[in-house]
Amino acid sequence: MSMSKEQKEYLHKRKRNKLFILIVQIVIVAFFLLSWQLLSDKKIINPFIFSSPKKIIETFVSLYQNYHIFSHIFTTLYETLIAFFLGITLGFLIAIILYQCKTLAKIVDPFLTMLNSLPKVALGPIIIIWTGANVKSIITMALLINLIISIITIYNGFLNTDVYKIKLLKSFKASKLQILKEVVIPASYRTIISSLKINISMSLIGVITGEFLVSKKGIGYLIIYGTQVFNLNIVMSGILILIFISFILYEIMNLLEKRLVKEK
Repeated sequence: MSMSKEQKEYLHKRKRNKLFILIVQIVIVAFFLLSWQLLSDKKIINPFIFSSPKKIIETFVSLYQNYHIFSHIFTTLYETLIAFFLGITLGFLIAIILYQCKTLAKIVDPFLTMLNSLPKVALGPIIIIWTGANVKSIITMALLINLIISIITIYNGFLNTDVYKIKLLKSFKASKLQILKEVVIPASYRTIISSLKINISMSLIGVITGEFLVSKKGIGYLIIYGTQVFNLNIVMSGILILIFISFILYEIMNLLEKRLVKEK
């Protein structure tokens, strides 16, 4: 079926708009990096404290040669993905249990709120004692940060299901499981997908927090090491690597969302 002239113009306009947005984003990043380098070269900002793009590139090359940087990146990604899959799976299952058991949901609601507002880093020493100074404590820290958010987000998505659709199925004597499967979960589809984006970012934050406390490998370890030896080039390199990782993970979630929504 051929497209009309108006459809072609609309698609062409959308492509131009996307291209314009991409160009503006690239210009902003380039302007920031050039300004940063220029201010550092002219000593307007202290290059020792603020570093510079050139020094960060040199530091990255040095890290690649001497510190096996990709091994640190792989470690952080590995821990993040484990925490992510555990968090989203447990969050989904617990949200279902709470939705099916309204009394239980009312009982645990204040505790979920308190746990969500509690700074998880405060539990770091306890987690280390319980699980040991190893990868388990890092994943546990990340799980504590992402799990509560996942439960609350998905559960609220379930609660926002159209009540009239639920009443309709009840009038046909549908069971709780059938209502959950046929109405509640499909109606919360976009909420569940959105929770994936939140969960992956919270998992990365949790992993880095855990690596700050106890780690011998990972981007968080590199940042702490750079702070300890007062090498801010390593610190800034680690931060930029984290920004790049978070961007890649976000884009993967975006592509996944577009594909799942399209299939749906």
